[in-house]
Amino acid sequence: MKKDNIFITGYAKLPKGITASQLYGGEVVIGVIVNRYSGEIQDIECSFVTDTAKKYAKELLIGRNLNDIREIVSDIEDNYFGMAKKSFIAVLINCYERYKIIVKKVKKKS
Repeated sequence: MKKDNIFITGYAKLPKGITASQLYGGEVVIGVIVNRYSGEIQDIECSFVTDTAKKYAKELLIGRNLNDIREIVSDIEDNYFGMAKKSFIAVLINCYERYKIIVKKVKKKS
């Protein structure tokens, strides 16, 4: 039985020398619960170190649509100034690419 919401993870390298890099082996991880059919982000969890960064990432992403990845990336570029900014963008693009593969498979079966 397919559920409407799916779980996707993405990984990206972190800059050397930041705390998250030392704690998480040099990678940032994000888990996204997304509606398989609409692309709407329902929830996220990420491996940022501080609770504030995790909360801010959630505020930036929950309710957004992965299909609007360019707009999401633009908002991150304009508003997120943590040391892991490039990694945050890369991991989201990784999730988006995986989502596109999943959607393509769904359309083929229809």
